[in-house]
Amino acid sequence: MKRVKTLGGTFTVQFGTTPITFEVLYSARRTLALQVYPDRAIEVEVPTDTDHATIEAFVKRRGAWILRQLRELAQYDKPANPLPRQYVSGESYRYLGRQYRLKVVADNVERMVLSRGWLTVSVIDPADRRAVQRLIHGWYRAKAEHVFYERLIACHAIIEAFGITLPSLGIRTMKRRWGSCSKTGKVTLNLKLIQAPRALIDYVILHELCHLVELNHSPRFWTLLTRVIPEWERLRDELNHYEFSDI
Repeated sequence: MKRVKTLGGTFTVQFGTTPITFEVLYSARRTLALQVYPDRAIEVEVPTDTDHATIEAFVKRRGAWILRQLRELAQYDKPANPLPRQYVSGESYRYLGRQYRLKVVADNVERMVLSRGWLTVSVIDPADRRAVQRLIHGWYRAKAEHVFYERLIACHAIIEAFGITLPSLGIRTMKRRWGSCSKTGKVTLNLKLIQAPRALIDYVILHELCHLVELNHSPRFWTLLTRVIPEWERLRDELNHYEFSDI
């Protein structure tokens, strides 16, 4: 069963002459764990009853290791989204608001693994970019099918009282829209949304669900949207400025 994590805040400790900024997550785990992501984010997951002095001491003990990881990641620094995609190690990919670096390795079994800030693609021939592209696209679509349906159920619970039945879900790449809905009760989401944080995905879904009550952008529609998601203007602005890339 996946552990529920609670955000504990962002803190900074001094390791020698270098400040180390990290984010604390509380969970039901029994030990402290630390992870450095390719975007330089540092997460420390700790048991729920851990005091702050213990967390700081833990980060300081791992200070040398953290700096080594940051130096290693610096070797991969390059433009985040080279055009066109080359599907080679070092490229940057986003998933649910987090940035990951691509690592292509040789293996007899084709697969993809997301772990510790890396999106690792195993293919028979790492030079076969079409195979890498196929695996990445398939992985994104599989993740989108799972996450979008999960968020659709959660968002539907918010608006169910207005007499809306759970709609069917479609996923496709769209050039100019993040989502759409039909009179038959189907919500379609842009595949690229899987790169965005869950809050932005929820905004798009709730926007489309509101259209199942009010089909156009009438004053009644905006009143309903404000009722179910009061911060929709902030989320719309964040979505419009979010850095998406080709998959």
